[in-house]
Amino acid sequence: MSKTISQFDWLSILLYFLLVLIGWLNIYSASLDDAATSFFDLDQIYGKQLLWIILSVFLIVFLLSLEAKFYERFASIIYVGALFSVLGLFFFGKTINGATSWYAIGGFTIQPSEFAKVATALALSKFISDIQTNIKNLGDQFKAFIIIALPALIILPQPDAGSAMVYAAFFFPLYREGLSGVYLIAAGLGILVFVLTLLFNPIWVSAGAVVLVLLFYFFRKKKRPGGIAYFSILLVAIALSFSVNYIFENIFEQRHRDRFNIVLGKEVDNRGIGYNTNQSEIAIGSGSWFGKGWTEGTQTKGNFVPEQHTDYIFSTVGEEWGFIGSSVVVILFVLLMLRILHLAERQKSQFNRVYGYSIAGIFFLHFFVNIGMVIGIFPTVGIPLPFFSYGGSGLWGFTILLFIFIKLDAERMSFW
Repeated sequence: MSKTISQFDWLSILLYFLLVLIGWLNIYSASLDDAATSFFDLDQIYGKQLLWIILSVFLIVFLLSLEAKFYERFASIIYVGALFSVLGLFFFGKTINGATSWYAIGGFTIQPSEFAKVATALALSKFISDIQTNIKNLGDQFKAFIIIALPALIILPQPDAGSAMVYAAFFFPLYREGLSGVYLIAAGLGILVFVLTLLFNPIWVSAGAVVLVLLFYFFRKKKRPGGIAYFSILLVAIALSFSVNYIFENIFEQRHRDRFNIVLGKEVDNRGIGYNTNQSEIAIGSGSWFGKGWTEGTQTKGNFVPEQHTDYIFSTVGEEWGFIGSSVVVILFVLLMLRILHLAERQKSQFNRVYGYSIAGIFFLHFFVNIGMVIGIFPTVGIPLPFFSYGGSGLWGFTILLFIFIKLDAERMSFW
C-alpha cells in the first residue's frame, strides 16, 4: 500500500478536495439561517453535508485500500446488486418531491441511482475488456446498450428523468472504443429535428431536411454512401418531424412541456414553472464581476431561488463569487475532467481506460447540463452539480466514481 500511495494522482485528489471545499462553502451560505449554532450543527443542511464530507475521507481510504483487481473481478456482481437496489425503490422507496428515488434510513435518505452509475461504469468496462476488441460488432453493441439501458429504464418511471438521462454519458466511452460516429450524428440530428419542430411547422422542417440531405449528397464526393442511405436518413427525419407534436403533447408531462416552452421562448412564466430559472438568472447576474461576498448574497439570503442548496447551487456561486469566482469553479471542473481523460489514455488495461472515459462522461454531463439549466439554456431537470449540490448520496457516488479510478491508475503497472 505504501508503494502505491506514491503512485496516486495527487493532482486529481487536490482538485477533488478543492471542489468539495468550495461546494460546502456555498452550501453553507445557501442554507445558513438564524437558528444556526456552529459549522457542525447537524440540524442544519450544511452540518449534515459536512458530516458526509468527513465520512467521505474514510470511504476514500477504504476504496484505495482494496486491490485494483477487485473492481474488475466483481464488476458484474456489483452491477446486479445495483439493479436490485433501484428496483427495490418501487416497493420500499420514499417519495420526495414526487419521485420515489430514496430509501429512508433513520434520519437520512440514500439515493441508489447515484451508486448505480458506478456499477454501470464497472459493468460496461468489464464487458468491453472481456471482448478484447473494438466495439464494432452489432451484437456487442446491442449488449453494451442493454447494460446502459437497464438501470436507466428502471429509474425513469420513478419518475426521475434527470438521473435516467445521465446514462447517455456512456456513449462517450463507447465512441472511444470504436462505436461508429453515426450513432452520435443520428442522436444529434434527432435532437435538432425535435427542437426545430417545436419552433416551426413540421412541413418547413421536413423541407429543410430535404435540402440538407441533397446538399450533402451532391457536395460530399469522398466516401459518399449510396443513395439508399441518404434516403433512409431523410425518411427518418421527416417521420420524426411529423411525430414530434404527438410525442410532445401525449407523452411529455405538462411540467416538461412548460419547461421546454420557456427555454424556447414560446412562453413566459416567471412566477410559475419558470420561477426557479428566472430567480437563478437574477442571482447570477447580480453577482457582476467579483460577487457580493461569501454569505452576503441578497437573493441567496432571501431564499428567492428554490432548491438553491441542491440543483441550483451554482446560482449562489454566481451571486456571491461573481463572474471571476464562477470562472474559477468552471476551470477547476474542466481541469479535473481533462486530467481524468489524460490518465485514461495512459492506461494499459482496456478496463481502466473505458472506466476512465465513463466517469469523465458522467462528470461532463452533470456539469454541462446543471450549469446550462441554472443559466436558463436547458430545461429544468433533476441533475446535481458534482461535489456542490447538497446530498450525501451524490457526494459519495461521485467520490466512489473518482477514487476507484485513482486506485486503478495507481496500480496500472503492477497488475496489468
